[in-house]
Amino acid sequence: MRIAIVHNNNEKSLTLVAELKAMLEEKAIQLDNKNPNLVITIGGDGTLLSAFHRYAHLLNKIRFVGVHTGHLGFYTDWRDYELPDLVESLMEDKGESISYPLLDIKVTYQGNKEPSHFLALNESTMKRVDGTMVCDVFVKDELFERFRGDGLCVSTPTGSTGYNKSVGGAIIHPRLEAIQLAEIASINNRVFRTLSSPMIVAPDECIKIRPNATDSFILTIDQLSSSEKNIVELQYLIAKERIHFARYRHTHFWSRVEDAFIGAKNKYEI
Repeated sequence: MRIAIVHNNNEKSLTLVAELKAMLEEKAIQLDNKNPNLVITIGGDGTLLSAFHRYAHLLNKIRFVGVHTGHLGFYTDWRDYELPDLVESLMEDKGESISYPLLDIKVTYQGNKEPSHFLALNESTMKRVDGTMVCDVFVKDELFERFRGDGLCVSTPTGSTGYNKSVGGAIIHPRLEAIQLAEIASINNRVFRTLSSPMIVAPDECIKIRPNATDSFILTIDQLSSSEKNIVELQYLIAKERIHFARYRHTHFWSRVEDAFIGAKNKYEI
């Protein structure tokens, strides 16, 4: 087994990294940051997102394990004080995994510039730098609506608990092969109308957004962002690739949701 460790730089995480490296060395487990088959992240969901993008070219060969140093995350199954248990699980590894769908993003520009392709684990958003964003939204190549507002968010099922939820999107279980489109501050009056509701799109359908190609936009892909212009079309669909997590143990999705947003189990007897 070849293991890579990705971490943030807070003091607690750095201490855990040193402890984990010592434990792995004692068990003669190889560290390999260039060509791992297992990636352990120490920090939080943001750290795991960084690791995902770092190793996106190896998704068919690697699995991920997340150790969180704060509250329970949606991608981090292990707590900071459980490193010995995690190392024992590594020693008994049987190659089992659980996989989640990803978002495939294709950006087409004016002129002869080649389209750009990206993968997102959580979501991608498109927002105007200033003023109102106006764009046509297509579902499976059919015009659905002309959107006016601050922007649009397209998310995966696992990403549905993030920015998507904050703009009124639904939470989707990650076993569902679907993508979701949520509006960001849409304009709805007697003149301009949008659906004004999240849309959940089937796995064999794609979402296409065609803006005014002369406008400038902020395009985000997970925690990454860039200023873009001369965009002709953005296409979103379920990716062929998937992310795989080592299945030593797995926290039930709705338990994560309850812990993150409600926390009643810690306050009341049910």
